[in-house]
Amino acid sequence: MAQIATVASLALAGASMQDQARKRKVEARARDAQQQYIASQQAAQQRARQDVLARSIAATRARFGASGVSPDEGSASALVAGMRADAAQADSESADLLRQRLAAGRASLLNSNGDFQGFVRATQSFGAIARNLLD
Repeated sequence: MAQIATVASLALAGASMQDQARKRKVEARARDAQQQYIASQQAAQQRARQDVLARSIAATRARFGASGVSPDEGSASALVAGMRADAAQADSESADLLRQRLAAGRASLLNSNGDFQGFVRATQSFGAIARNLLD
């Protein structure tokens, strides 16, 4: 009878391991799909920013041209270069944020990742504030 219990417990352990492996695969697929969705959103946002930049540069150059200032020289050129530099900085920051989101495995860094570190930090901060108020 003891042998049957041992075999049954081994069978249950094997089934449990298979179930866990299946769950991990499903979670990995969901995580991959979410990361692809986030990356496609990022690409769409970058295209939209590039379109806005191109329109802004065109409008700025047209205004300078209409006022008789060469849009390729002097302050007009510096203004366009500044607009491009600002856009490049925004793209870089956006790409950094995307890498952080994907590394954290979260759709948004504002969403909780299931650990209690944020709660612990908030509790410590609250405790420090309370001590300061009581002193």
